[in-house]
Amino acid sequence: MKTHFFPLVFLLIFSLAQGLNPKCDIQDHGSNLQVFHVYSPCSPFKPSKPLSWEEDVLQTLAKDQARVQFLSSLVAKKSVVPIASGRQIVQSPTYIVKANIGTPPQTMLMAMDTSSDAAWVPCTGCIGCSSTAFDFAKSTTFKTLGCQAAQCKQVPNPTCGGSACAFNMTYGGSTIAGNLSQDIITLATDPIPNYTFGCLQKTAGSSVPPQGVLGLGRGPLSLLSQSQNLYQSTFSYCLPSIRSPNFSGSLRLGPSGQPVRIKYTPLLKNPRRPSLYYVNLIGIRVGRRIVDIPPSAIAFNPSTGAGTIIDSGTVFTRLVEPAYVAVRDAFRRRVRVANVTSLGGFDTCYSVPINAPTITFMFSGMNVTLPQENLLLHSTAGSITCLAMASAPALNVIANMQQQNHRVVFDVPNSRVGVARERCS
Repeated sequence: MKTHFFPLVFLLIFSLAQGLNPKCDIQDHGSNLQVFHVYSPCSPFKPSKPLSWEEDVLQTLAKDQARVQFLSSLVAKKSVVPIASGRQIVQSPTYIVKANIGTPPQTMLMAMDTSSDAAWVPCTGCIGCSSTAFDFAKSTTFKTLGCQAAQCKQVPNPTCGGSACAFNMTYGGSTIAGNLSQDIITLATDPIPNYTFGCLQKTAGSSVPPQGVLGLGRGPLSLLSQSQNLYQSTFSYCLPSIRSPNFSGSLRLGPSGQPVRIKYTPLLKNPRRPSLYYVNLIGIRVGRRIVDIPPSAIAFNPSTGAGTIIDSGTVFTRLVEPAYVAVRDAFRRRVRVANVTSLGGFDTCYSVPINAPTITFMFSGMNVTLPQENLLLHSTAGSITCLAMASAPALNVIANMQQQNHRVVFDVPNSRVGVARERCS
């Protein structure tokens, strides 16, 4: 049976030599990897020219909106069609980790994403790719997979003109093509031999994003599936606040060292979107009061894909419109400031200091109460404050700003996800 997995995002990887601050070159240890924000001093992906606060927010919102619309459009389709056919891929990865690929190892930076499965690497000679690429000819352990390989059935649009399993996919007006390959990948001090990934040969068009993803989803080509014996499909992360000057958090792989005192909520299975981490959101509190939200706005529906996911690649939490409007209006009533302005997609901004209530996401078996640092965006000068949430077409997405300074544990064998407050920055 052909396996379809969540939209794959090819991985444009930059070597650490490309402008990385040497102070950031701290070695990862055990099964723990440092996590950097994409705009941290340790990231070559930060803008060459500093953006103003407004430019930064509007740019992030635009990328975020594209990702959320894409997630929503996929789950909202009523007809069951192969996800791999003719789809677009949208990605704005926010957090990156170091990985070593090949023998001898080539050190790369990869963006982590819980809603994607596979890794895609631009290879030497790739037409239209980034100038920095994985030099597979220098790796003695690299190999290209043939058409008979089982993994060939798991990539989008596989073709077998030659002996290699080739694939191609579209991104907006761009096309991406490559070969399915294997090599050793080392995360922290853990080597994973024969790791399957895409080796890009060609990209065409102007909509190719500058970086991609190390897939932490539940599909067959994800890190969890390919390292099951090593990590037992268990991992956690603590995402640093974007306000932290060093932006350093951690990705902890495997059951060892995960927090003992933590509350969990069950993971839900959606056969149409098996890679996504669905959870059962049963209510939302603003301050101490439960908001009156239509049950259908937050109900899990596997036949349509509606419900709530936890996602590391979306920046700002999105709620479907009836839920968002109810939460936003309750927030405004608590703030009690008449003059509400907007900024881009944020419709609840203030130009005077405010006393904001907490917001609590109520899941089956677990409540997560968010303080102001997870709810409010402040301009550099402090003159504008916005509620960092917005509405979505068809899917509730608990995003990474709302997860910052929390340890989020994904325990797939026991089908549960846990959240506990932790200072990661």
